[in-house]
Amino acid sequence: MTTQSPKQARPAVPSTTPATWLGVMGGGQLGRMFAHAAQSMGFKVAVLEADADCPAGQVADHLLAAPYDDARALAELGGLCAAVTTEFENVSAQSLATLAGQTFVAPAASGVSIAQDRTAEKAFFTECGNRSGVLPAPHFVISSEADIAAIGGDLLPGILKTARMGYDGKGQVRVRTLDEVRAAFADMKGVTCVLEKMLPLAYEVSVLVARGDDGQAVVYPIAENVHRDGILFTTTVPGPNIKQDAAVRAQQAALQIIEGMHYVGVLCIEFFVLQDGSLVVNEMAPRPHNSGHYTIDACVTSQFEQQARAMARLPLGDTRQHSPAVMLNILGDVWYEGESVREPAWDQVLVLPGAHLHLYGKAEARRGRKMGHVTFTGATIEDAQKQLAAACAILGIAF
Repeated sequence: MTTQSPKQARPAVPSTTPATWLGVMGGGQLGRMFAHAAQSMGFKVAVLEADADCPAGQVADHLLAAPYDDARALAELGGLCAAVTTEFENVSAQSLATLAGQTFVAPAASGVSIAQDRTAEKAFFTECGNRSGVLPAPHFVISSEADIAAIGGDLLPGILKTARMGYDGKGQVRVRTLDEVRAAFADMKGVTCVLEKMLPLAYEVSVLVARGDDGQAVVYPIAENVHRDGILFTTTVPGPNIKQDAAVRAQQAALQIIEGMHYVGVLCIEFFVLQDGSLVVNEMAPRPHNSGHYTIDACVTSQFEQQARAMARLPLGDTRQHSPAVMLNILGDVWYEGESVREPAWDQVLVLPGAHLHLYGKAEARRGRKMGHVTFTGATIEDAQKQLAAACAILGIAF
């Protein structure tokens, strides 16, 4: 575990004179929403990101337009900020370790590095699962073509995933035979991969959990996710299908995982619920997560405020959900009508009861690009789902 700098040995209480700064590695929409939450608490926010017109940089109090491993920018960020976090799990763990020599970093490089590598993640999940009873899917690590011959027949059909840098369905191929494994491995340029057995999946849930530097941990309600083409489509909370005993087991497994890493900050862990009701842990994201966006409008404490609290070593917030909610991911496809591009009818969407629109400040709408989300809250989950269906009709999204 990375040793943290003693610079931030007590809570970073918001202050105006001098200002209390929090830093973010990464300039995407997660950094943007984090900045909004931290600023509302009285903090100033600095962002390190090479793209000067990034979503987080547009709202930050200070933007360092530099690569994540730029020594000068890291030194400035670490010197300015009482604490630094990341909104992107593929930020170099070495950069986080460098920052930890100057300031408090949450999550630490040790936790992020586990989530960056599926082989390390699977090994860690297996270790935790031996205690919680919630294990990852049967899997096999492939480091060279020679390893393929040792794959057991019980692992096929399966999904071959690159060990690093995969997200939103990228770096994943379904395979049914050893020959297909060989072909997919070659297409992936022979990088280390993990073959996971395909299981009879009923649905996917995610558990958002947070831990403070003092060891206090809190967990949010179970979110049920639907994906399309490997990208999150909707999140419904509370999950309509998961039974209470499975929900408790998933939450307890998540708490064991976050404690096992001595993690500080918000962590999202995805689980598969199989057709027989059993649970399998899939993967984790060491940051706030797309499936946790509903917390902005439906919970006492949003995941972004929670991240600010944890990294500033302030008490963690109340995770209670005050309204049933459904979140709809908005991709750039909804800007397109045939080949022409026009602005979606947001005025019609906002007429719908309980609609909360969040756009991310991205100038160019591209197909498959995350441009924003809409959360629908209601007195019941059925109310929220009714408005979701209406919004999909307005935006031309198949539902």
